[in-house]
Parts: sequence; structure tokens; C-alpha cells
Amino acid sequence: MALMPERVADYPRPPALVASEQLIEVRALGELLVQTRRSLRVLETFHPPTYYLPPEAMRLELLEPAAGRSFCEWKGVASYFTAVVGDRRLMRAVWSYANPTGAFAPLAGWYALYPGLMDGCWVDGEPVQPQPGGFYGGWITSAVQGPFKGDPEHPELI
Repeated sequence: MALMPERVADYPRPPALVASEQLIEVRALGELLVQTRRSLRVLETFHPPTYYLPPEAMRLELLEPAAGRSFCEWKGVASYFTAVVGDRRLMRAVWSYANPTGAFAPLAGWYALYPGLMDGCWVDGEPVQPQPGGFYGGWITSAVQGPFKGDPEHPELI
């Protein structure tokens, strides 16, 4: 039975944090980076969901800390990680909040990633399309309807 698509225009601001049991799979640099049925989705107006993945499901040996940080008005300060396999690297492809704000405390130590930098990301077996714009980490599937922030066809959302 197909689920009704979610309209990202209906997602809240400030964002909601929603637990998911969907099967999440991510391949990077030829390796399985994560496979889990336990994730947290951040749902923010005009953004496709960003999936946060538990540390116990991540191949942490493939990640090394990267320079720089960023600030989210909702979640706080993010730290970045580079995925490394042999001599190949995906620079600042993964991020995490060590001490998120109170409303997002469940994200502490969990990992999010840029789908566009990975070999592939899947939600329940469906390939993910990355959110447009290099800054965003949203996961676009048939379960979400745009328009999406970052899409050049919708400059009012950029």
C-alpha cells in the first residue's frame, strides 16, 4: 500500500524531529557506510527530510574529523567529518551535533550526510535524490513533494 506523499510546504518551522523505522542504506567510496531501521528525520518547511543516523549503525572507522563548523539556528553548532577509504576522501560529507539545543537533544552524537556526495542513499530500497544546492542535506524520495528550498526553478525559496 503506497503512502500519501508529504508536502514539504506543510512541514513546520521550527522543524519537527520524527523517529523513523524506514530502512536506510548509504554507500560511500564503494563501502556500506550505514544500514539501519533506526533514524531521526528533521522536517523543516520547504526542505525534504534530513535523516540523522545512530552512531552504532555508522561505520565510524570510515570517518575522520574535518576542520570547520557550522551553526543552525534550530540545532546549534555542527562538527564535520570526512569519509575516508584508502586514499579516497569525501571532504566534510558528514556532520553531527555533539551538544544540540534542547529541542533537538535526541540528535546528540547522531550523524547526517550529504546524499549528493555519496555513491548512493536508499530509503526502503528507493534511491534518494539529493536536495538541490550544495548546502542542504535533504533526501528526496517519492514520499515527499516540493517545491524544495535550493531548487533554482523556485528562486523564491533560495
